[in-house]
Amino acid sequence: MSNDTLPQNTVVTGPVPGPLAIEAKGLVKRFDGVAAVNGVDISVPQGAIYGILGPNGAGKTTTLRMLLGIIDPDEGVRRVFSHERPHDIGRMIGYLPEERGLYPSMKSVDAIAFMGALRGVPHHEGRQRGRELMKAHGLGHAIEKQIRQLSKGMAQTVQLLGTLVHRPRLVVLDEPFSGLDAINQGKLEQMIRALADDGVTVIFSTHVIHHAERLCEGVAIIAGGKVPYAGSVDEARDRIPAQVKLETRIGEGAWREALPYNAEHETKSATGGDSTHFWHFPLPSTGIEMLLRALIEGGAGILSLSIERAGLHDAFVEIAGEAAARAMEADAEGAAK
Repeated sequence: MSNDTLPQNTVVTGPVPGPLAIEAKGLVKRFDGVAAVNGVDISVPQGAIYGILGPNGAGKTTTLRMLLGIIDPDEGVRRVFSHERPHDIGRMIGYLPEERGLYPSMKSVDAIAFMGALRGVPHHEGRQRGRELMKAHGLGHAIEKQIRQLSKGMAQTVQLLGTLVHRPRLVVLDEPFSGLDAINQGKLEQMIRALADDGVTVIFSTHVIHHAERLCEGVAIIAGGKVPYAGSVDEARDRIPAQVKLETRIGEGAWREALPYNAEHETKSATGGDSTHFWHFPLPSTGIEMLLRALIEGGAGILSLSIERAGLHDAFVEIAGEAAARAMEADAEGAAK
């Protein structure tokens, strides 16, 4: 994909290696004349775990639905495994929508088999696969239970297994962590990693950044229907310099000339009248070695020194702005209640 073909507000961080599971260029979708998605470009390599990050209302679900062919874009093109009509390869795709929906009176294994039948799996085979999946994911005791008898987390797991029963090569999950407790979130992360280990491409939308930071190789940040960044998690984090945290016994000396001019300094009194000095500053472009040598030779009395790389949250704030980050945090707090 050439940068010359992309909107000016899109950042692409180098070529995408290998064949693509999904490629989208210039996707636009309007509802009642208002652009919900406005020029989205995404490239997802096969076998990757890819996150779409943004607050509620940013355009994540609309983007996923266009990628899957549930709705068509007003402008732009999308390809799934090189097919411009995703419905033609529907049996290669598993989709878990944000709106969960299972028949309460249906048995768990039958719910999985039913979802498999929609993707061409014979009912008896779907039931067999459903039993195997439920046993493999710790739900063997609930195979014959009705959906209404399951906890919320168990019911969501059953629906996810129904998304996987036809053995898709692309799995798309819309806000899959929403409503799950910490234990079930951890189990879902393990399932996503296992899918990727088997070569399955996994795309999920989320407004909880730490899931994407732990799981994803690449992300698209979406805000206001636009994608200001699409690329690797590492390159997003590297947009912000690493931060140095230094603790010394001595607060003055010639070694201070080696500190950056913008180093923040805080002094804290300790028992016995001694003071400890804390310094915080961006990692110098020359690295830490020259600074460390000056501190040691100057007798600064180093108590601790750490270099902390910026997190994906910091990168999100830098790329999408504080308003979008605050909206994400509010969404996450609301989902946790």
